[in-house]
Amino acid sequence: MPSLNFDQDSEKKLLTVWDKVSQAEKKEIFSFSEDYKQFLDQGKTEREVVELVVSIAKEQGFCALAEKATLLPGDKVFYVNRDKAIVLAVIGRDSLEKGIGFIGAHIDSPRLDLKPEPLYEDGFLALFKTHYYGGIKKYHWVGIPLALHGVVVRQDGSRVKIVIGEDPADPH
Repeated sequence: MPSLNFDQDSEKKLLTVWDKVSQAEKKEIFSFSEDYKQFLDQGKTEREVVELVVSIAKEQGFCALAEKATLLPGDKVFYVNRDKAIVLAVIGRDSLEKGIGFIGAHIDSPRLDLKPEPLYEDGFLALFKTHYYGGIKKYHWVGIPLALHGVVVRQDGSRVKIVIGEDPADPH
């Protein structure tokens, strides 16, 4: 078994990437991080993320795929699937036989989902039947304030977006 010698020459400071980044780069990293935190705050469900990505994509010159009769090189388009997934594409110059480049991402929103008929009464309490999603554990939610985000579909098919618990004036 090799011996462990810790003399002065072998004691070197362990450098991380953070130690090698310039002050200007650190400022850029923090700026990106603040924008990302704001994005996460605004997109707490898949639907909210898709809505946010659509607005950002439009600012960057993307349009809905359905708006295009034909696709030309350089066109920037997006397609929204069931308000919970989005695909963005920039049309290339070469034919598909020469290949395709793509980046895939997944919208993950750790949360408690309400079951289809969630409300029940136990004793003198009204309770919800829930399902947890996104790699969290049941006990993670006990000590933090929660908000209700979702969509209610009325009998006539119209949809109402619901957000309760984000505004300090909301009931708690």
